[in-house]
Amino acid sequence: MRDENPCPLQDQPLPDLYATVAEDVLSWCGTPGCVCVDLGAGAGGLGLALAARTSAAIVLVDPNSEALSRGLLTARQQGIGHRVVAVVGSAEDIPLPEGSCDAVVSRGSFYFWQDRAQGLREVYRILAPGGKAMIGGGLGSSYPEWARREFIRRQWENLTKQGDEALRRFREARSRETFQRLADEAGLPSFEVVGRAALPPTDPCSGVGIWLRFAKEE
Repeated sequence: MRDENPCPLQDQPLPDLYATVAEDVLSWCGTPGCVCVDLGAGAGGLGLALAARTSAAIVLVDPNSEALSRGLLTARQQGIGHRVVAVVGSAEDIPLPEGSCDAVVSRGSFYFWQDRAQGLREVYRILAPGGKAMIGGGLGSSYPEWARREFIRRQWENLTKQGDEALRRFREARSRETFQRLADEAGLPSFEVVGRAALPPTDPCSGVGIWLRFAKEE
């Protein structure tokens, strides 16, 4: 009998995580109004997934202009280029006006901001009254279980090769205590930390992700 799945799991491409993260963003934020910012967008994975699911204008913000160019090209290829713009900038100094955005999302970049508390202040500044933000990382609550396990296995394998210090930094950056401390340092008037990041792959919470969610007072 022919093997229907001859490729080892470690050789298989994994499903698009931005699609499932986008669904979680929408379940929290609702459908964004006029403007949604993908902060630390890179090539726009999350922002483009949101553009495909809403009618909002998407602003990709990242310090890497080459990555942003790739995102804009993909948007044009997907037929949503007229609703996607790119701005070169950092989380600590977002080049957008105060109160100009209905939603700010960021998946995976928070851990690499130079000053995370300042970045959170900037997110709050650019939110319009009633606007919401979801900052953190994860694979999305509906990501397939087999793919979640394999994603975490690969991540764990890479981190263990880097040594104990890399594992320690990974856990510390993604702990609930760290998220709560940074939100307090940023002076956010109210917020919630949901989920938790976990390793090793045997932990049932691995890949679920951890997110800081807050809204600007109306």
